[in-house]
Amino acid sequence: MTVAFFSGKGRRIGVALGAVSAGLLVLSACDKPTPLATVTVGTTSVNSEAACYNDGEAIKESLIQGCLNKKADKTIEVAMDDKVRFGVDPEIADRGWTLFINGQQAEQEPFKKTYRTIPGSAFFASQTGEPASKTNVSIVETNGKKLTGIWQFELKKTS
Repeated sequence: MTVAFFSGKGRRIGVALGAVSAGLLVLSACDKPTPLATVTVGTTSVNSEAACYNDGEAIKESLIQGCLNKKADKTIEVAMDDKVRFGVDPEIADRGWTLFINGQQAEQEPFKKTYRTIPGSAFFASQTGEPASKTNVSIVETNGKKLTGIWQFELKKTS
């Protein structure tokens, strides 16, 4: 003899509660995506989420150099006469952002617009005088003197 523990209505309520609970569990495991930064050369664009990001708060000093030296996930080819366009989400522009080239700060003052263009030749000069074949460019979000986000790109020189 079999006894039903739940009526049809009770089972439906149980299934609905289970589905809602599972949905909330999945949502709680998700991290909020970071703002995007984009590099465009000609008709080719690559975008990336931050390599290091602290949602507008300062990144710990002990982590900054590691973030700046992190290998870029995104690569784009650049000829010396190309224009390299950098774009950031408005929330990055509101705080201000600057470029670091091969881990070194390239600009003193943060830029406060969402878009800018720089000649490709600016990225391939080396300190030894010989042109470099690739350059790591970091878009760095600032908040005053504090670094709050770092996006990594590799620019690969083409002929």
